Amino acid sequence: MSALQRNDIWSIVSLPPRKKPVGCKWIFNLKHRADNTIDRFKARLVAKGYTQSFDINYQETFTPVAKMNTIRVLLSLAANFSWPLKQFDVKNAFLHGDLEEEVYMQLPPGFNSSQSSGKVCRLQKALYGLKQSPRAWFGRFTEAMKRIGYHQGNFDHTLFIKQKNGKVTLLIIYVDDMIVTGDDTNEIKKLQECLSTEFEMKDLGGLKYFLGIEVARTKDGIYLSQQKYILNLLSETGMLECKPIESSIVQNH
Repeated sequence: MSALQRNDIWSIVSLPPRKKPVGCKWIFNLKHRADNTIDRFKARLVAKGYTQSFDINYQETFTPVAKMNTIRVLLSLAANFSWPLKQFDVKNAFLHGDLEEEVYMQLPPGFNSSQSSGKVCRLQKALYGLKQSPRAWFGRFTEAMKRIGYHQGNFDHTLFIKQKNGKVTLLIIYVDDMIVTGDDTNEIKKLQECLSTEFEMKDLGGLKYFLGIEVARTKDGIYLSQQKYILNLLSETGMLECKPIESSIVQNH
């Protein structure tokens, strides 16, 4: 709730005539570290976007997704040129997206106020669960990256590139997780500082876990493994017996 209020996600208003508010609910989850230990308990307010109506309270929904081939190319470059691999995360990423549509939402469960009887939330920014939230967030992030001199890749729009004084900095984003690499360490530091002025950032240090892939770096190269992801999937489906899973390596050349 504090994050929602801090980002001015909504204002409490009376529901206009002929307007229908979308519902909402709390989702409770556990965030795990790469070694499967519990990192933190997480609560997230999610709008019931399935009740939205096209051309009434949402329009475009498409947003690009990072391509696995692009991620592998970045890891290969980092391995071959000994570039650092940094990982950043944006806290409550979707709450930074600006809404263009007029969207009303029911008050969140547990929201208590003597002034709110018969009222609804007029959403001013995107919220998890809304159909347009991914697009709104990615649009806001793209604007921020272009302001500080980055341009999008032609093949993969989630890849942002900056070349300066013969050096290059690369960032790829998947929803709110980012991998940053390149040979310009000063620019990487400056990038983190600039993004921190726009969003609430979290520096996760060296890349260790991304999209279900465990990443381990040695002098021989970068090892990639999905063993944890697959074992968790097998456990959830009841298929506990499985053969050992091979890891792959992006080698130095």
